[in-house]
Amino acid sequence: MMAIDGTWQRPCTLLDISNSGARLQVKDSIEGLNLKEFFLLLSSTGLAFRRCELVRINGEEIGVKFVEDKETGKKKKGRALARSDS
Repeated sequence: MMAIDGTWQRPCTLLDISNSGARLQVKDSIEGLNLKEFFLLLSSTGLAFRRCELVRINGEEIGVKFVEDKETGKKKKGRALARSDS
């Protein structure tokens, strides 16, 4: 997980995922972090991600919901671009 502005990152483990959100385990402290909105990076390169909002905290586990784009109503997500070999 990473701040929208890139100022912080925390390693996490994906415990459960659905179309609307996820449950994560975060071992490092999240105290003092702005968790209103952040990115959940789904690939090691950061090309696949979801924009998230914190829903709940339970010890090391947090629940997040995926944020929708207000204009399109679609989930905000990233994906790798197709590579052209020409």
